Amino acid sequence: MRGARRRLCSALIVAYGLFSLYAAYTRCPPGLRRPRPFPQCRRGHRAARRGGGGGFTDHVALGNEEWNPWDADEKNELAASQQRYEANLKMIKYARSHLEQTNLRVQIWGKAAIGLYLWQHIFGGHLEPADGTAQWREGSQKAGKTYFSFLTGPSVVPGYFSVEAEHVVLVLNGREPAKIAYATQWLHYAQTLMETRKVQHVAVVLLGNEQCNNAWIQPYLKRNGGFVNLLFVTYDYAFVNEEDIFQWPLGVATYRSFPVVEPSWSMLHDPRSYLCNFLGTVYKNSSRETLMEILKQDGLDKLCWIAAREQWQPQETNESFKNYQDALLQSDLTLCPVGINTECYRIYEACSYGSLPVIEDVMTPGDCGNSSMYHSAPLQLLKTMGAPFIFIKNWKELPAILEKEKKMSLQEKIQRRKKLLEWYRNFKAWMRQKFINTLENSFLPSDKG
Repeated sequence: MRGARRRLCSALIVAYGLFSLYAAYTRCPPGLRRPRPFPQCRRGHRAARRGGGGGFTDHVALGNEEWNPWDADEKNELAASQQRYEANLKMIKYARSHLEQTNLRVQIWGKAAIGLYLWQHIFGGHLEPADGTAQWREGSQKAGKTYFSFLTGPSVVPGYFSVEAEHVVLVLNGREPAKIAYATQWLHYAQTLMETRKVQHVAVVLLGNEQCNNAWIQPYLKRNGGFVNLLFVTYDYAFVNEEDIFQWPLGVATYRSFPVVEPSWSMLHDPRSYLCNFLGTVYKNSSRETLMEILKQDGLDKLCWIAAREQWQPQETNESFKNYQDALLQSDLTLCPVGINTECYRIYEACSYGSLPVIEDVMTPGDCGNSSMYHSAPLQLLKTMGAPFIFIKNWKELPAILEKEKKMSLQEKIQRRKKLLEWYRNFKAWMRQKFINTLENSFLPSDKG
């Protein structure tokens, strides 16, 4: 089907060019192939007649050559026709090359929830059916020089769907051993398609391990003898080089169905009931315990929406999810203590509602950021993009921050919300463009001129 469409488009372009050449040719036919001069070729005829006297017969009598009264105009018209001919040839050549350039087709296989953040939040794409529990969902859009299609759902399994593009992006979960085992099945499937030449290029968007233990993916990278051209990976992975390995944002918890939030007038302008919020799990011997102790001092917990639990719950109830969204919407600040990793869904979810993240800016145990280029770790990506957050090293700084909040006017808070929401919008747009440009620069043949 793709080949037929490409051939049809090429044929239409060539036909247009040939028609243009024919039109240029018939505009003023060369030689003596006309019983009467065409209107645009009569100027020489009239000029010769206006010459008066015996000019006409004098010219006819010159040597054995038959005088052509339209000779000068004809030469000019032939030269112009030749120029139009060459211009049309260039147009056809350009159009065909442009057709090839804009015909990159990329199929995204969303086999991790982070794929929904890529497609719905960063790309602004839609999925059919809209029901998030559907077994099969798909969407498509044109972006840059590329036509993207997206597939997700439990029914999308290796070998049981149509591979409709020669370029593939695999969205995988590598957070724990069971997820890695499933991810490798998809990688082996993609490798088989590469070996049988059904696929030309493969990129991977990886929900990485929270301690950046991602060594299992390395043998699959092309630089290490594998077949994966590009890797986009979450967290401050030490092997990010901005050449074939790129840091990718964690995003919102799409596995809990966190929605795409459209800013509203009330979100920007209404006063909020709470200075801050924290709804989450308080782990034993963590800085979160310190945070809770500090909030209880001087009654600060009365100024904030606090709902702590002792055990992490992977799924939300309708009530708990609504409470969480309301807390974000009704709080000026969202407190983001570290968990297993400094980066958490809460950061991006707070941005969605214009609630400024207050982030505990400390490195967590593991292999994240252990590189000379990670002088800004953790959260290198967000800091590089100028995130307008509040970064603190210790929760003992919080009382002073909340005291400052009390003194801020509503107008000052409105301006801060606008700045935050605008930054987040630009951040997603920038990540989208970077993703597209990286794929096109890697997958499209380079222009050799």
